[in-house]
Amino acid sequence: MTLDPTTLESLLDAARAARTRAYAPYSRFNVGAALLDEQGRVHAGCNVENAAYPQGSCAEAGALAALVLAGGTRVLAVAVDAGSPSLAPVTPCGGCRQRLREFAADAAPVLIADGQTVRLRTTLGALLPDSFGPDHLSDQLMDHPASPR
Repeated sequence: MTLDPTTLESLLDAARAARTRAYAPYSRFNVGAALLDEQGRVHAGCNVENAAYPQGSCAEAGALAALVLAGGTRVLAVAVDAGSPSLAPVTPCGGCRQRLREFAADAAPVLIADGQTVRLRTTLGALLPDSFGPDHLSDQLMDHPASPR
């Protein structure tokens, strides 16, 4: 999927804005994510840390929750912004890659930004090759919105 410049900028702006709202008092590692759904809407999320470290949540998980709450059923594109040009590109963690796979196809573009520019353009399939997803489940579940037909 190729994103037109306006949609691309909206997705990146939403991820940047979400990053500024992150709650990361322990790591100070703020991350924002934005997802484009099948209706052309953008849904954003930020990471939220917790004093009990494993209980925090990733920006991508928050954006997915916002997408589902709004009635979205498919992720067409992903933007993640960790805001640090000095770091290597910060891609979604393994758990979030699998969460995204529930709603996105292998070909879904994933854009990794640093607060200023896109540092990496890849796809979900490149980040999570040979993945398990809804299409691997029984035929009775094939009406799931993310299942390929």
